[in-house]
Amino acid sequence: MKRVLILIALLSCAGILSAQDTVLSATPEATSQVVIQPQHFGYLSYNDVLHAMPQYQQAMKSLEELKKTYDQEMERSEQDFSKKFTEYLDGQKTFPENIMLKRQKELQQLMEQSVLFRKEAQELLTKAEEELMEPVHELLKEAINAVGKKRNYAYVLNTDVNAYPYISGDGENCTDIVLTQLGIK
Repeated sequence: MKRVLILIALLSCAGILSAQDTVLSATPEATSQVVIQPQHFGYLSYNDVLHAMPQYQQAMKSLEELKKTYDQEMERSEQDFSKKFTEYLDGQKTFPENIMLKRQKELQQLMEQSVLFRKEAQELLTKAEEELMEPVHELLKEAINAVGKKRNYAYVLNTDVNAYPYISGDGENCTDIVLTQLGIK
Protein backbone atom coordinates (compact mmCIF):
# COMPACT_ATOMS: atom_id res chain seq x y z
CA MET A 1 0.00 0.00 0.00
CA LYS A 2 2.88 2.34 0.89
CA ARG A 3 4.55 1.58 -2.42
CA VAL A 4 1.42 2.53 -4.35
CA LEU A 5 1.12 5.88 -2.51
CA ILE A 6 4.80 6.65 -3.06
CA LEU A 7 4.47 5.79 -6.77
CA ILE A 8 1.43 8.09 -7.13
CA ALA A 9 3.28 10.91 -5.36
CA LEU A 10 6.33 10.53 -7.65
CA LEU A 11 4.18 10.49 -10.79
CA SER A 12 2.37 13.64 -9.61
CA CYS A 13 5.67 15.44 -9.00
CA ALA A 14 6.91 14.39 -12.44
CA GLY A 15 3.71 15.78 -14.03
CA ILE A 16 4.08 19.11 -12.25
CA LEU A 17 7.74 19.47 -13.29
CA SER A 18 6.85 18.62 -16.88
CA ALA A 19 4.16 21.33 -16.92
CA GLN A 20 6.61 23.90 -15.53
CA ASP A 21 9.13 23.08 -18.27
CA THR A 22 6.45 23.65 -20.90
CA VAL A 23 5.56 27.08 -19.47
CA LEU A 24 9.20 28.10 -19.08
CA SER A 25 10.09 27.02 -22.60
CA ALA A 26 7.41 29.18 -24.22
CA THR A 27 9.06 31.60 -26.62
CA PRO A 28 8.59 35.36 -26.36
CA GLU A 29 7.20 35.30 -29.91
CA ALA A 30 4.37 32.99 -28.86
CA THR A 31 3.37 35.14 -25.92
CA SER A 32 3.63 38.45 -27.80
CA GLN A 33 0.97 37.36 -30.30
CA VAL A 34 -1.82 38.10 -27.81
CA VAL A 35 -3.44 41.32 -28.97
CA ILE A 36 -5.48 43.41 -26.60
CA GLN A 37 -7.93 45.65 -28.39
CA PRO A 38 -9.30 48.69 -26.60
CA GLN A 39 -13.04 48.62 -26.03
CA HIS A 40 -15.12 51.32 -27.65
CA PHE A 41 -17.65 52.85 -25.27
CA GLY A 42 -20.12 55.68 -25.03
CA TYR A 43 -20.94 58.12 -22.29
CA LEU A 44 -23.79 60.50 -21.61
CA SER A 45 -25.57 62.51 -18.96
CA TYR A 46 -28.59 60.35 -18.14
CA ASN A 47 -30.35 63.25 -16.42
CA ASP A 48 -29.85 65.63 -19.35
CA VAL A 49 -31.40 63.13 -21.74
CA LEU A 50 -34.17 62.24 -19.28
CA HIS A 51 -35.13 65.89 -18.75
CA ALA A 52 -35.19 66.50 -22.51
CA MET A 53 -37.77 63.75 -23.06
CA PRO A 54 -41.37 64.92 -23.63
CA GLN A 55 -42.57 61.86 -21.70
CA TYR A 56 -40.62 63.12 -18.67
CA GLN A 57 -42.20 66.56 -19.00
CA GLN A 58 -45.68 64.98 -19.17
CA ALA A 59 -45.00 62.76 -16.17
CA MET A 60 -43.79 65.76 -14.14
CA LYS A 61 -46.87 67.75 -15.18
CA SER A 62 -49.17 64.93 -14.06
CA LEU A 63 -47.29 64.61 -10.80
CA GLU A 64 -47.50 68.37 -10.20
CA GLU A 65 -51.28 68.31 -10.79
CA LEU A 66 -51.66 65.45 -8.32
CA LYS A 67 -49.49 67.29 -5.79
CA LYS A 68 -51.61 70.41 -6.23
CA THR A 69 -54.78 68.38 -5.51
CA TYR A 70 -53.27 67.00 -2.29
CA ASP A 71 -52.04 70.46 -1.29
CA GLN A 72 -55.53 71.91 -1.77
CA GLU A 73 -57.02 69.18 0.41
CA MET A 74 -54.40 69.78 3.11
CA GLU A 75 -55.10 73.52 2.99
CA ARG A 76 -58.86 72.90 3.32
CA SER A 77 -58.19 70.62 6.28
CA GLU A 78 -55.97 73.25 7.93
CA GLN A 79 -58.64 75.92 7.43
CA ASP A 80 -61.27 73.65 8.96
CA PHE A 81 -58.99 73.03 11.96
CA SER A 82 -58.26 76.76 12.34
CA LYS A 83 -61.98 77.59 12.25
CA LYS A 84 -62.82 74.98 14.90
CA PHE A 85 -59.85 76.04 17.03
CA THR A 86 -60.99 79.68 16.88
CA GLU A 87 -64.52 78.62 17.88
CA TYR A 88 -63.04 76.61 20.74
CA LEU A 89 -61.01 79.60 21.97
CA ASP A 90 -64.01 81.95 21.66
CA GLY A 91 -66.31 79.63 23.59
CA GLN A 92 -63.72 78.54 26.14
CA LYS A 93 -65.10 80.93 28.78
CA THR A 94 -68.78 80.05 28.22
CA PHE A 95 -68.78 76.31 27.44
CA PRO A 96 -69.47 73.81 30.19
CA GLU A 97 -66.60 71.44 30.95
CA ASN A 98 -68.07 68.43 29.07
CA ILE A 99 -68.44 70.50 25.87
CA MET A 100 -64.89 71.80 26.29
CA LEU A 101 -63.58 68.24 26.61
CA LYS A 102 -65.62 67.17 23.58
CA ARG A 103 -64.22 70.05 21.50
CA GLN A 104 -60.67 69.33 22.67
CA LYS A 105 -61.11 65.71 21.60
CA GLU A 106 -62.45 66.82 18.20
CA LEU A 107 -59.48 69.15 17.72
CA GLN A 108 -57.07 66.37 18.69
CA GLN A 109 -58.71 64.00 16.20
CA LEU A 110 -58.58 66.62 13.44
CA MET A 111 -54.89 67.19 14.13
CA GLU A 112 -54.13 63.46 14.07
CA GLN A 113 -56.12 63.01 10.86
CA SER A 114 -54.25 65.91 9.27
CA VAL A 115 -50.86 64.45 10.18
CA LEU A 116 -51.91 61.03 8.93
CA PHE A 117 -53.24 62.51 5.69
CA ARG A 118 -49.95 64.36 5.08
CA LYS A 119 -48.00 61.15 5.57
CA GLU A 120 -50.31 59.15 3.28
CA ALA A 121 -50.26 61.90 0.66
CA GLN A 122 -46.46 61.90 0.61
CA GLU A 123 -46.37 58.11 0.26
CA LEU A 124 -48.96 58.23 -2.53
CA LEU A 125 -47.03 60.98 -4.34
CA THR A 126 -43.82 58.94 -4.12
CA LYS A 127 -45.62 55.87 -5.47
CA ALA A 128 -47.26 57.91 -8.24
CA GLU A 129 -43.88 59.32 -9.26
CA GLU A 130 -42.39 55.83 -9.46
CA GLU A 131 -45.33 54.61 -11.56
CA LEU A 132 -45.23 57.64 -13.87
CA MET A 133 -41.47 57.47 -14.33
CA GLU A 134 -41.14 53.71 -14.85
CA PRO A 135 -42.16 53.76 -18.55
CA VAL A 136 -40.01 56.85 -19.14
CA HIS A 137 -36.93 55.17 -17.66
CA GLU A 138 -37.69 52.02 -19.65
CA LEU A 139 -37.95 53.99 -22.89
CA LEU A 140 -34.64 55.72 -22.18
CA LYS A 141 -32.99 52.40 -21.30
CA GLU A 142 -34.18 50.90 -24.61
CA ALA A 143 -32.82 53.90 -26.53
CA ILE A 144 -29.42 53.64 -24.80
CA ASN A 145 -29.30 49.89 -25.53
CA ALA A 146 -30.20 50.48 -29.19
CA VAL A 147 -27.49 53.14 -29.58
CA GLY A 148 -24.99 50.90 -27.79
CA LYS A 149 -25.68 48.05 -30.19
CA LYS A 150 -25.64 50.28 -33.31
CA ARG A 151 -22.36 51.91 -32.32
CA ASN A 152 -20.79 48.65 -31.07
CA TYR A 153 -20.14 50.04 -27.59
CA ALA A 154 -18.85 47.65 -24.97
CA TYR A 155 -20.73 49.79 -22.43
CA VAL A 156 -22.29 53.23 -21.92
CA LEU A 157 -21.27 55.29 -18.89
CA ASN A 158 -23.50 57.73 -17.02
CA THR A 159 -21.43 60.85 -16.31
CA ASP A 160 -23.92 62.42 -13.88
CA VAL A 161 -22.69 63.59 -10.49
CA ASN A 162 -19.17 63.71 -11.87
CA ALA A 163 -18.89 59.92 -11.56
CA TYR A 164 -16.32 59.85 -14.37
CA PRO A 165 -14.25 63.03 -14.29
CA TYR A 166 -11.88 61.68 -16.95
CA ILE A 167 -12.73 59.57 -19.96
CA SER A 168 -10.05 58.48 -22.42
CA GLY A 169 -10.10 59.08 -26.16
CA ASP A 170 -11.71 55.68 -26.77
CA GLY A 171 -15.01 56.99 -25.42
CA GLU A 172 -17.66 58.82 -27.41
CA ASN A 173 -20.20 61.29 -26.03
CA CYS A 174 -23.43 59.70 -27.20
CA THR A 175 -25.89 62.13 -25.59
CA ASP A 176 -26.99 63.60 -28.94
CA ILE A 177 -27.13 60.17 -30.54
CA VAL A 178 -29.49 58.89 -27.80
CA LEU A 179 -31.61 62.05 -28.15
CA THR A 180 -31.85 61.37 -31.87
CA GLN A 181 -32.77 57.74 -31.17
CA LEU A 182 -35.60 59.04 -28.98
CA GLY A 183 -36.73 61.38 -31.77
CA ILE A 184 -35.92 64.52 -29.81
CA LYS A 185 -33.20 65.88 -32.10
